[in-house]
Amino acid sequence: MKKGELKNKSTEKLQTQLKTIKLLTGILMGAMLVFFGLIIYGLTSIEDKTPFIALIAVGASLLVILGLQVINIYHIQAELELRKVTNCQNI
Repeated sequence: MKKGELKNKSTEKLQTQLKTIKLLTGILMGAMLVFFGLIIYGLTSIEDKTPFIALIAVGASLLVILGLQVINIYHIQAELELRKVTNCQNI
């Protein structure tokens, strides 16, 4: 996300976006667990390990996407917290 992008959105929209990102991040984490479980199973029990070694790169890219989503969650939460503090000071 761009720096000024969060400041231009309403609080309700940010809360909705935060819930959506958290849901999708949870789904991604569940899918990654299954995916890495499949890779470990393939590497330990199947004789031809070549496809499973190649799938490790896919898993690594999913880890990067997960990290980016966690950073987005952190930024949105920080912006919401900043708005909450600012609103309390104005009252």
